[in-house]
Amino acid sequence: MKQVYNDISELIANRDNPTPLVKVNKRMNPNMEFQLYLKLERYNPFGSIKDRIALAMLNSYNLREGQKLIEASSGNTGIALTALANSFGIPVEIAVPERVPEEKKLLLKLLGVDTLWESDDNLCPLYPNEGARGLVNGLVNSPIYEGKYVNPNQYENNLNVLAHYNGTGPEIWDQTEGKINYFFAGFGTGGTITGIGKFLKEQNPNVKIIGVEPSKAEHNLPGMKRISDLPKEYVPKILDMSIIDDVVEVEDDYAYKTGIDLARKTGILVGPTTGAILNVALQYAEKNSGIAVVISPDDAFKYLNNYRPYIE
Repeated sequence: MKQVYNDISELIANRDNPTPLVKVNKRMNPNMEFQLYLKLERYNPFGSIKDRIALAMLNSYNLREGQKLIEASSGNTGIALTALANSFGIPVEIAVPERVPEEKKLLLKLLGVDTLWESDDNLCPLYPNEGARGLVNGLVNSPIYEGKYVNPNQYENNLNVLAHYNGTGPEIWDQTEGKINYFFAGFGTGGTITGIGKFLKEQNPNVKIIGVEPSKAEHNLPGMKRISDLPKEYVPKILDMSIIDDVVEVEDDYAYKTGIDLARKTGILVGPTTGAILNVALQYAEKNSGIAVVISPDDAFKYLNNYRPYIE
């Protein structure tokens, strides 16, 4: 059947049109008693899981004349927000950490983002006074701009959680026919693991929700955040730790090498964040059985220069 859409936003995944689950083969996961699936969010139109929350947040705004959206992002939310804003005719500015992959900055420029702010900070700044998030906070609250800027703020916006509670979580439940035993996701804004985890726990409280974080605060895993040891005021407000059954840390090298291993043994191209999450799932596979789903936030194409040191 020929698929015809009114605009690009209709391609974003939902329960009736989910992103695919793909089984990790035995070359990568030799324990066939632990059935391991990747949920490939790269199949959203802008290439990542953040397409879902960008749509939810944009649909909630009706800007006044002269107002602009502004958002801090490690890249994927910014790309999705800008692309959708272009489709809707909404002006948007994006602030990113200087260390965001160059491919993501180029994509934002290709999309013609009104202004691309770059801040000199690491990939996990503390809020609200550091880095890209602090820059946005300053602009939004500055009396000079008199309400010019509207910030969706993915770190505190409950629509981030609801996009996954109403969409991604039900998709996973349907695709596994309610037989899922383990769900693995990284910590970032907290919206993905909270929304999906909450939905799955409501269907079956025995589903184990495993959160994955970098082994140190200064890391090279764009989009991920180290939650352990953070003062409470710096933990993303939408993250619900009460649904998390285990938190496992991963070193950068293991994340990148797992991503490369996946490409060479299955042909599936993923970003280093997926590599980190999959690395933890494979550790679980050594000692457990059941059905497991790993969220794969995006693909490898935005991280080619990050991968370069590991493949040359």
